[in-house]
Amino acid sequence: MKIEKKTKTSNEISTSSMPDIIFMLLIFFMVTTVMREYEGLDVLVPKAKSIQKLESKRNTSYVWAAKDGTIVVDDRRINVGDLRHIMYEKMVKRPKTTVSLLADQEVSMETITDIHTELREAYALRLSYSAKTLGGDNL
Repeated sequence: MKIEKKTKTSNEISTSSMPDIIFMLLIFFMVTTVMREYEGLDVLVPKAKSIQKLESKRNTSYVWAAKDGTIVVDDRRINVGDLRHIMYEKMVKRPKTTVSLLADQEVSMETITDIHTELREAYALRLSYSAKTLGGDNL
């Protein structure tokens, strides 16, 4: 009887160590990867120089701006063009008048810019922005 030699080699690749290799590559890339920070537009956020509660309501004129473009000054509805004349008269009577501006969140920036321009033309340069606190109260 003749015994044959088994010298036949297998053509298959051993996949038993494949999970180990994948795990080591995953750890390598996790350790060496640097996450880039978001490089968006530079936004200059206004910062408050001071926070003050207006003491005297007598020297305060309130301007409200609604999202539909309505402007109310001291409980009187006006047009944007009339704001300059009304505020100029108030500034002549009381030069230390502070304008408190309260605007809806959805007011267009065009309306706010128009209000600022009219106040500047009336020399009403003491402007206070009223805001809502987290509790919902106006400051």
